[in-house]
Amino acid sequence: MNVLLVALGAAVGAPLRYLTDRWVSARTASGFPWGTFTVNIVGSLVLGVVLRAGSPDLRLLIGTGLCGALTTFSTFGYETLRLIESGANGQAAANVGVSLAVGLGAAAAGWALGSAL
Repeated sequence: MNVLLVALGAAVGAPLRYLTDRWVSARTASGFPWGTFTVNIVGSLVLGVVLRAGSPDLRLLIGTGLCGALTTFSTFGYETLRLIESGANGQAAANVGVSLAVGLGAAAAGWALGSAL
């Protein structure tokens, strides 16, 4: 049953990640990877809520499945390296620093929100 919960969450999270990335990227004109940034921050917030307030099954479905498929460290790393390759070192550093700071802040906010629930 646990594997089914994770698979169901991932089946929603993966297309949601793709669609969100495309939607955000189509609306931003910079070379900064806003789509990946958005899914990672939203995923951090949702994961914080679910880990704090969710049942074990909800943690598997949404935390591991949906958030695991929604967020992406590999694309974050790839896009950061692409920024460096293109000479956009400042944007690469901003991507790392801002993603880390805002991602941790979003997870903490989600944890606090989960406590309030």
